[in-house]
Amino acid sequence: MNTHLFYLAAVPFEAARQVASLPDGHRGRRRHGHGFVARVRAALPADWASFAGAETDALREALAACIAPLDYQDLNTLLPIPTDENLARWVRERLAVPGIASIGIQSTRDQGADLDGQEQIHLWRRFRFESAHRLPNVPAGHPCGRMHGHGFEVIVHANQDVAGQDMGLDCDRLAALWAPLHEALHQICLNDIAGLENPTSELLARWIWTRLKPELAALSWVTVYETATAGCHFDGQHYRIWKEQHFEAALRLAHAPEGDTRRRLHGHSYLLRLHLTAPLDQVLGWTVDYGDVKRLFQPLYKRLDHHPLDALDGLTSADPASLTRWIRERIGAELPELDRIDLHPTPGCGAALCWGELGPALPT
Repeated sequence: MNTHLFYLAAVPFEAARQVASLPDGHRGRRRHGHGFVARVRAALPADWASFAGAETDALREALAACIAPLDYQDLNTLLPIPTDENLARWVRERLAVPGIASIGIQSTRDQGADLDGQEQIHLWRRFRFESAHRLPNVPAGHPCGRMHGHGFEVIVHANQDVAGQDMGLDCDRLAALWAPLHEALHQICLNDIAGLENPTSELLARWIWTRLKPELAALSWVTVYETATAGCHFDGQHYRIWKEQHFEAALRLAHAPEGDTRRRLHGHSYLLRLHLTAPLDQVLGWTVDYGDVKRLFQPLYKRLDHHPLDALDGLTSADPASLTRWIRERIGAELPELDRIDLHPTPGCGAALCWGELGPALPT
């Protein structure tokens, strides 16, 4: 399968709006405000930035310049119906960046819209419930075999077919569809629910999918966060999991010109997200054990955390794109299910190396 490298950038802005196309009485018809986040994912040409390694910063600067007219503005003066999806279209039309794969607008922590390269809008909303569970089929001594609990989060993703300025699927519609599932899942032992006797993230995502899809034909993905750093996507056929790691490291960008501060020794608090795709184990009920991913990655993690990245053997440059390639080369044999690596030196900004299905974007 082909390998694709995407650069990522995210920029916040504050703005007010009202959405008159919503039904009478809907709170969104009143003027209100949000702390928005605009995001872009782009496959940039090799010579687009001023030097190799500057791509992420240059992409963020371009996005910031594009959305500057939106910051601290009444969005209705710029767009007749300033929904998240229409704001994504507005940014897409004005962002002078080659190779754009997607534009995202996140209006709150819990909802947003992503516009992909085929002009398809993907609407999403996040929900939370608190529950206990245990995994009955794991080997003896596995911690997940003990009764424990999580604050689970679920993101419901839906395709949005509206191409013009009219309102399509309302996020409140997603909330209404979710309400009976929340009632069934919240403050309960999941093992006691029919069909969830083995409540792994994968089987929970499938359980939710089978109940939402008949009511929501546009449903495209169900995402389950079992913890803040691990979860699963399900699209009705395929399971994709991810496991996050955080590490602290120093670097220099050796290709930066003289006088550029990025040439000096500096550092980041990195977020690394490993994505894996595998068939479902019919006995264990998962694709890959999150604990195994962490354990297998641990030797490489120790080489990254609290170290100068420029000293790593075989790494010619410590920029995000080069580092994702370096990580893939060294962990691919240990984690053959791995098919995507996201690396964020700063929140929402970095690179994604993908050699599998792209899957949905996770919120910033």
